[in-house]
Amino acid sequence: MTSEHTMEPTRKFFAKHGFFGLNERNVVFFEQSVIPCVDVDGKVILEDKFKIATAPDGNGGLYRALGQNGIDMIHVYCVDNILVKMADPVFVGFCLEKNANCGAKVVKKAFPEEPVGVICQVNGVYQVVEYSEISSETANRRNSDGELTFNAGNICNHFFSKEFLKTLILEHEQELIYHIAKKKIPFIDANGVRQNPATPNGIKMEKFVFDVFQFSTNFAVWEVLREEEFSPLKNADGAPKDTPTTSRGDLLNLHKQFALRAGAKLCNSEATNG
Repeated sequence: MTSEHTMEPTRKFFAKHGFFGLNERNVVFFEQSVIPCVDVDGKVILEDKFKIATAPDGNGGLYRALGQNGIDMIHVYCVDNILVKMADPVFVGFCLEKNANCGAKVVKKAFPEEPVGVICQVNGVYQVVEYSEISSETANRRNSDGELTFNAGNICNHFFSKEFLKTLILEHEQELIYHIAKKKIPFIDANGVRQNPATPNGIKMEKFVFDVFQFSTNFAVWEVLREEEFSPLKNADGAPKDTPTTSRGDLLNLHKQFALRAGAKLCNSEATNG
């Protein structure tokens, strides 16, 4: 799933690399839907004199597209995690063994205030509670063994059955709420001049992929090791973490561990230091 701006670059990148060994006919590209952007008063923003400003409707918009394809099981993940195991047979097998129609991988939170959502039950229903919605007291709560009470960090790595998506689309799609994000949105002013605001001036709305957990009749959670499955790319190089450099380093370290487990020996300090 791409946005309107990343569709062609993504197609060309896959073609350039021979679809990474996959059969080209099995690789389907599609654009997520868009919705209008509005200002803080609810008025639609013009991007150009004759064009409404729009924004992707969030990764929760993929369900309608996926529900129309002839597939039985779906593995969904966010593209900014370099360590993701695509169509992980262990994860898929775990969900099938548990007869789950919806599942999620999690990692233990590194520290109480780590900026990741947590998967938990709210009034008996599974959902993701974002870190911004949790008080410091709740985030720091611990069990008798010293572990964080709410430590199942969401890494946006999910399993869905086709039947679950079919039911979701037919019965619950209208119940998925839009989340509001205040953004800096270029606009055309009353004089027809394009302006680039320095501060947030409008609202983009999006649905989240994990908003559907609440509708699962059998939800499964699979805890994985952070060093093996989660290295997010959020920042440009120069930031202290989650950069292209740290992502490449985490991937190299994982592959180094694969080699060591297979009996390989490191021959130089560069390999030893990652």
